[in-house]
Amino acid sequence: MSKTVRVVAAVIREGGKIFATARGYGEFKGRWEFPGGKIEEGETPQQALVREIKEELTATIRVGDLISTIEYDYPTFHLSMDCFRAEIAAGELQLKEAEAAKWLSKDELDTVNWLPADRVLIEKIVDTWFT
Repeated sequence: MSKTVRVVAAVIREGGKIFATARGYGEFKGRWEFPGGKIEEGETPQQALVREIKEELTATIRVGDLISTIEYDYPTFHLSMDCFRAEIAAGELQLKEAEAAKWLSKDELDTVNWLPADRVLIEKIVDTWFT
C-alpha cells in the first residue's frame, strides 16, 4: 500500500475570484493548485495552513471552515488534503516558491492545468462559491 501524505490547502476568495498557484518545483512543476502544504508533527491542520502560507506567500491568513477533505490516489502515494476557506488577515500575497499565481473567476477555472486532487475540490466548490 502506498504511503499517505497529509496536506492542507487554502481556498482564498476575494471579490468573486479564488487564488491559485503553479508549482515551482518537483514532479508536478507547472501544474496548478490551491496554496498550502504538508502538516508537520504536532500541528493542527489550521496551524499548518497558517505556517505554509506565511512561508510560501509571506501573508498571514485567517483560516475559516473546513470545506472538504479530498482523498486522492496518485501513482506513488495517497493524498489526504484538508481544504479550508481562508482570507488574508495581514500582508500581501508574494510568491516565494510557486512559479506563478492567478486570481481566477468561475469562468477562468478551466484556463489552468490543475493537479487532479485540486480539480476534485473545484468540482465540489464551483456551484456554491461562485453564486
